[in-house]
Amino acid sequence: MTEHGFADVADPVVAPAKEKQKKRENKKQPRYNVILWDDDDHSYDYVIGMMRKLFGHTIDRGFVIARQVDSQGKAICLTTTMEHAELKRDQIHAFGKDRHIDRCKGSMKATIEPAPGE
Repeated sequence: MTEHGFADVADPVVAPAKEKQKKRENKKQPRYNVILWDDDDHSYDYVIGMMRKLFGHTIDRGFVIARQVDSQGKAICLTTTMEHAELKRDQIHAFGKDRHIDRCKGSMKATIEPAPGE
């Protein structure tokens, strides 16, 4: 007890700001690819428009993704954190049918998977 009747209290140990910043930088979240899968019921215009609206891609980037889906059967739309990848996959699934193709019944298929090296 001090002379005023208070108990002695130790000062809290505070890590320097640089140490805290370094610890945060070392804890990067794993990355995941959002993969768009090919089908015969969606047009290039649909894919390009979806890429622009959902991902903010340019028309040129949307075309590259559409061409890759068409030629290789799938394309990576985005690499991001799991939570964000799940959101984008769900947005693709909810995007709706292609109004340019009469036989189209709904949205395209998308999946997520860990990015290589993660």
